[in-house]
Amino acid sequence: MMLRPPWPACSLLPDLCLVSWHLHTRLCIRASQNRLSSSNAESLDRLLPPVGTGHSPRKRTTSQCKSEPPLLRTSKRTIYTAGRPPWYNEHGTQSKEAFAIGLGGGSASGKTTVARMIIEALDVPWVVLLSMDSFYKVLTEQQQEQAAHNNFNFDHPDAFDFDLIISTLKKLKQGKSVKVPVYDFTTHSRKRDWKTLYGANVIIFEGIMAFADKTLLELLDMKIFVDTDSDIRLVRRLRRDISERGRDIEGVIKQYNKFVKPSFDQYIQPTMRLADIVVPRGSGNTVAIDLIVQHVHSQLEERELSVRAALASAHQCHPLPQTLSVLKSTPQVRGMHTIIRDKETSRDEFIFYSKRLMRLLIEHALSFLPFQDCVVRTPQGQDYAGKCYAGKQITGVSILRAGETMEPALRAVCKDVRIGTILIQTNQLTGEPELHYLRLPKDISDDHVILMDCTVSTGAAAMMAVRVLLDHDVPEDKIFLLSLLMAEMGVHSVAYAFPRVRIITTAVDKRVNDLFRIIPGIGNFGDRYFGTDAVPDGSDEEEVAYTG
Repeated sequence: MMLRPPWPACSLLPDLCLVSWHLHTRLCIRASQNRLSSSNAESLDRLLPPVGTGHSPRKRTTSQCKSEPPLLRTSKRTIYTAGRPPWYNEHGTQSKEAFAIGLGGGSASGKTTVARMIIEALDVPWVVLLSMDSFYKVLTEQQQEQAAHNNFNFDHPDAFDFDLIISTLKKLKQGKSVKVPVYDFTTHSRKRDWKTLYGANVIIFEGIMAFADKTLLELLDMKIFVDTDSDIRLVRRLRRDISERGRDIEGVIKQYNKFVKPSFDQYIQPTMRLADIVVPRGSGNTVAIDLIVQHVHSQLEERELSVRAALASAHQCHPLPQTLSVLKSTPQVRGMHTIIRDKETSRDEFIFYSKRLMRLLIEHALSFLPFQDCVVRTPQGQDYAGKCYAGKQITGVSILRAGETMEPALRAVCKDVRIGTILIQTNQLTGEPELHYLRLPKDISDDHVILMDCTVSTGAAAMMAVRVLLDHDVPEDKIFLLSLLMAEMGVHSVAYAFPRVRIITTAVDKRVNDLFRIIPGIGNFGDRYFGTDAVPDGSDEEEVAYTG
C-alpha cells in the first residue's frame, strides 16, 4: 500500500515532492531523532532554486572610497567603516527622519535575504535591519505548552507586540537609540539581554505582518512585498526550522498546515495590495532590487545636510553664553598655555603641561556637579556638616582621538568612573563631520556625562557628540563639554544648538581661519601629543577617516 503525502500536491516538479515525502516518511519512522541530519539538510538545500553565486568577503574601506560598499564582515557581525554624516541641522535638531522601508511577505519568502541585498547595493553607511521576529509577545504558561506541541499560532497578528514595534520604529526614525528584544525560537521566549540599535539613516523593517497594522503602515516610507512560490517557501521553512530552530520535520509540517498556510491566505497575501512594489521570486529578482536601490538613493540625496558651512556663518556677533565657564587665567595657567602653544616645545614637555592643564580643568568642572548637604561623624566623635554628590554616577565620554588623552586625569579624580568613546572624523571630500564608531556604557541616561575633546574650533564634532548623547536619552543639562582650548565659533555653535549644555575650557581664542584652524591656537593637538605627522591644510579637529 502506497503512503500519500499529508499536504496538498506540489506545483513544482514531481521529483521535488517525492524527495520531500521520502524525507518525511524516513524521519517519522525514526521518531527518536528530533533533528534533521546534516545529509538531510543538504538534501533540502538542493531542493531550493539557486539565488546567485556567493559574495566574496568585503574589504575594509573608508568614506572616501566608493569602489566597494563600506562594509567589514566578521564571523559575528557587519561593521560599517564609512562614517555617518550629520543627521541634524545647525540648530542641533533632526530636520528629516530616517527613511523606513517595509518588507512583507510569507514565511520563508526571502525577506531577510532581499533586505541584505538592498543593504549591500545601497552602499551607504548606517543602515539598520529590524526584524519582526524579535517582537513576538511573551507567552503565558499555557501558550508555552501549546508552542511546545506546535499548537500555537505564531503566524497570527495577535502573536506580535505591535505597540512595542511601533514605539521602536518611531524612535529609530527620530534618530534615537532603541533596545530591541532578542527572541529564542528554541524556547519560545525572549532572552534576558536585549540588543541596542542606533544611528539609522535607512531602516529596513521586515516581517510577515509588516503591513498588518494601520499605524505601522504610516511609519513606512516604502512598502515592498516579496512574493515567492508556496512550495519554495515550504522547503525553505523545513530547512530553517529544523537546522536553526531545533524543530522536527513532522512538527514543522503540522504547524505549516494548521497555522502557516491558513494565516498566509487570510492575513498576509491580502496585504500585497498595500505594497508600493511587489518583488516576484524574491532575492532572484535583481532587476527589482536595483530599482528599489535607485529610489532610496534619490530619497537620501534630498536628506543630505551641510552643517559646518552653516556654523561658520552663524551666531558669531553674539556675546559669549552664560553656560560657558573659563578656568581663571592665573599666571600658572597662562604659563602652561605659553608652553603648549609654543611650536618649539618638545613632545615630552607638551604632554607634561597638557596633563597638568587637564587635571585643573577637570577639577574645575567637577565643581558644577550637583551636591547636597550631608553630615558625617569624625574620628573625634564630632559631626561635620559637609557636601556629597547628589547624582547617581559620573561617566566620561572621550571624542577620539585627542579626547582620550583626558581620560587619565578624569580617572585620577573620579573613583570608579565609567568611560565611553565616540569616534568622529572629518570627511575630506565634503568637509562634514562623520560618526564612525561609538561605545557607551549601559544606562548612561541616568548619569552626569563629562564629554571630553582637547580642542573645539567650529564645534561641528562637539555638536555631533552631544547629539549622540541626547539620542541615548542623556538629559541636556547633565552634559558637560570639556576642552583645553576653544574658538568663539565653537562655543557659539554648541551653546546655540544646546543651550543647557555646560561648556568648560581653559581658554577661548577669537578666530578660526579659512581652514577651520583656531587662531592663534595650539596646532593639531592629537598630532603633537601622539607624535604623528600633521595632515596638511586640515583643521584643529581630527581630519582623516578612520580605517583601523
